[in-house]
Amino acid sequence: MTADTSTRRRGPTLAQREARLGWALILPASLVVLALVLFPLLWNISMSFQRIRLIELQTFNFLDFSDVSLKNYDRVISVADFWGTLRTTVLYAFFGTILSIGLGMWAALVVQKPFRGRSVVRGFMLFPYVAPVIAVTFVWSLMLNPTFGIVNEWLRSVGIQQVDFLNRENFVLNVFGWHVTLPLALTMVILFEAWRYFPFAFLFIMARIQALPASLDEAAMVDGATMVQRFRFVTLPQLRGVLSVLFLLRFIWTFNKFDDIFLLTGGAAGTEVIPIAIVNFLRARADLGSAAALSIMLALILAVLMLVYFKWFYTEEA
Repeated sequence: MTADTSTRRRGPTLAQREARLGWALILPASLVVLALVLFPLLWNISMSFQRIRLIELQTFNFLDFSDVSLKNYDRVISVADFWGTLRTTVLYAFFGTILSIGLGMWAALVVQKPFRGRSVVRGFMLFPYVAPVIAVTFVWSLMLNPTFGIVNEWLRSVGIQQVDFLNRENFVLNVFGWHVTLPLALTMVILFEAWRYFPFAFLFIMARIQALPASLDEAAMVDGATMVQRFRFVTLPQLRGVLSVLFLLRFIWTFNKFDDIFLLTGGAAGTEVIPIAIVNFLRARADLGSAAALSIMLALILAVLMLVYFKWFYTEEA
């Protein structure tokens, strides 16, 4: 009887109690994720298959599948310049990401060695990232203004006519007799993207550079390696992990970017990206179903690009 009583009194093991505690701790976060992420996603998917106007949103029932069709997706591809918008989005995200990482690496290499005032320089390098976006876009709009902008004043001082940087889609350059068409407004917003977000890459790369063993660079110097060779064969291979993470994060964020382009050009002059097109469907056409369909397509495109990146380009740091 004593053995039976002790067997009945035996509770869950320590591993079982820890497992239950773990589930209890993650349950609130899981419920928040379901409420704020999964439910809106399902709502958006349901709207993308139904013809719904913005004024009908209050009476919309996302569980009603009586009028399900692919007309919204067909309308997005046929009515809007979807492929041109997708091309602009990819160019904007890719070159904006590459330039921001390149500027961040350059800034990290500049402040790598100690010098007087290095802390102040580091602080100023963070200004584009921490400044309010409405303020910096206003400053850039003033700088690039065709009438009184400082950039056009510099151009006029060297005999070049004024250029409307943010409202001109193409600009023809004469390079050694070759006429090169430059997407002017798109180039400007890409440069703004690189300037505004290079401090993010700068922080990541600078932290990684400071953690590199100095003995490797010193050994390369003893062997007679130049500065370029030391960077190419010693420093850069050890930065591949952080550069891969930076490229992934910055590409995702830039691909979904809305506010920068909207404040600079409003999506005009060949700068309409997919997030701008989604807002145009909502504001200009009040077409909630097509906007939802385009947002789902944006998510799917980004998921495919991420799979391609992880499959063939991602390098995990050991």
